[in-house]
Amino acid sequence: MSQEAVLDILPLRPFNFDVSFNQQNFGPKRKLISVQGGFTALRYGPLEVRGIYQYFSLHNPIITTDQHLLYANPRWNNFIDILDFPSSKPISRILRHVLFGPLEHRAVPYVGAMLGGTLPGRGDLSPGYLYGGQIGVRFPVAQGFSVDMGLQYMRFEIDAQSKTDLAKQWLFTIGLRF
Repeated sequence: MSQEAVLDILPLRPFNFDVSFNQQNFGPKRKLISVQGGFTALRYGPLEVRGIYQYFSLHNPIITTDQHLLYANPRWNNFIDILDFPSSKPISRILRHVLFGPLEHRAVPYVGAMLGGTLPGRGDLSPGYLYGGQIGVRFPVAQGFSVDMGLQYMRFEIDAQSKTDLAKQWLFTIGLRF
């Protein structure tokens, strides 16, 4: 039996908190710290909009910068279900079986976008823009607890040592969602 989608404003859950540290001792030595936190601001059926804040700090001999990123993250959960045809062997079910194996019924694949801003952006105190996309899967483990894996690509304006440029970032994330 189908259910009608209900608009849920500020359900706040799931919320997330991620920390990333990176120090490399080859090539240009660098230290990278990234802290990210977010919450679900709006949910309507398989669609959700999340609000994310990320602090990004990069220090190496060439460049030193501290960035604050704030962006909206609209997501389409279970986007594979659009391939629910033909009725005898739906393509979506075959894809779920190939991609997730025995966890096919628990997996929640998603595709999303990222739109927002950075500070500093174009100048030392002026904002810049941010955009990108992501694809991933969330595996609910227990009530209100899940494991999330995703791949995201972002482009954002960055101001480092009085030079403004457009930075690219590929990020593979594995995290816990509450």
